Amino acid sequence: MKRSPLASHQRSAVNVEARRNGRLPDMIILHYTGLPTAAESLAMLCGTEGGVSCHYFIDEHGVITQMVDDHLRAWHAGVSSWQGEIDINSRSIGIEIQNPGHSGGYPAFTAAQMMAAADLCCDLKRRHDIPARHVLAHSDVAPGRKIDPGEKFDWAYLHGRGVGHWVVPTPISGGSFLQEGDQGQPVEALQAMLKLYGYGVEISGVYDARTRLVVEAFQRHFRQERVDGIADQSTVTTLYRLLEAIPTL
Repeated sequence: MKRSPLASHQRSAVNVEARRNGRLPDMIILHYTGLPTAAESLAMLCGTEGGVSCHYFIDEHGVITQMVDDHLRAWHAGVSSWQGEIDINSRSIGIEIQNPGHSGGYPAFTAAQMMAAADLCCDLKRRHDIPARHVLAHSDVAPGRKIDPGEKFDWAYLHGRGVGHWVVPTPISGGSFLQEGDQGQPVEALQAMLKLYGYGVEISGVYDARTRLVVEAFQRHFRQERVDGIADQSTVTTLYRLLEAIPTL
């Protein structure tokens, strides 16, 4: 295995294969493990029973373990989509971060974990020329099915380290909003903006359950103060400003 200079430990995952259609990695997907301990997480990520794997694992002390070569396809994203593509595993590098997740009390990520994640993402971004907007949460590419790494993950810190796409969220205030059950041109415009950014949502003009889940995913990443699936002015304006901040659409 070709080792990352930042990985102090190395394990070999079983669920590994060649990337399909000659794809090279142009995305980083960040996860939490959802298991109580690092030992359990490593056993799952390297074993056969879970049907999963990832390229890198970061424990609660910030120690990085590499399990899959960057050029190989790991099984971390599952059923997912971004920018109209569904084989996210073939175009991404997966990083799992130790955290028991929402069902396990969802503690804050440690400072050591955030520093290690930033260091690793900086290295991967440099070596693979990964665009800022392609550093994403598992929940971004699998809304509703996955909610990790969740609203406690410090995306603002990563951006301050030069990783990821980010704007300071527009403050929550009153005003008009869109929610499940609404229909019409404003809903269509919201869906079009979400789809333009990369989310897997149909432009139907109907604020259905799928649209609510995509809005929740967006909020978990970009407007973490309130995750409710309601497209208030804060959510819509933050999304608009993110689109404006992309150099080339």
